[in-house]
Amino acid sequence: MATLLNTPLFSMMRRWQGFVLALFTCMALSGCGFQLKKASYLPDDLRTLHLSGTDSKSALFMSLKQELKRAQVQLLPSPKLGNGEDAVELHLYRDALERQTLSLFKNGQVAQYELAYSVRYRLTRPGFEPVEQEFELYRNYQDDPDNALGKSQEREIILSELRQLASRRIIRELSQL
Repeated sequence: MATLLNTPLFSMMRRWQGFVLALFTCMALSGCGFQLKKASYLPDDLRTLHLSGTDSKSALFMSLKQELKRAQVQLLPSPKLGNGEDAVELHLYRDALERQTLSLFKNGQVAQYELAYSVRYRLTRPGFEPVEQEFELYRNYQDDPDNALGKSQEREIILSELRQLASRRIIRELSQL
């Protein structure tokens, strides 16, 4: 048996198995409609804008600012361009978190919550009507009354992830304008 494993024929069969497996994987992925996610490319007129907000110190505002920089957007310090014309302005109105009870334990304590994170913003472009958008993101999380500190930290992590998702969604929505 050991001599069969060392033959050139067996080695060639192993290579063909690897090739067939890779070919089958590629066909299965392309057949199901899988595509790699493309980067969000913003239109040229949105490559330079002024970011403002009701609360410019909020965590969502800071996250959006980071995502815009990552998308290679130049952020202006004021809503006016150097020549005095109006610049494109992205104004973040609000973000709010609502918590709703989904289920209870037998003793009446909350077992599971649903978090609804809502975001509202407005894009103002010279020569165009302002675009106002609002969306909500949802997450569920289980509550454990015996581990209140751990669950509050988990909620903060979920909220941080929701802010990051909201920032990326805003940029995706801007790229579709």
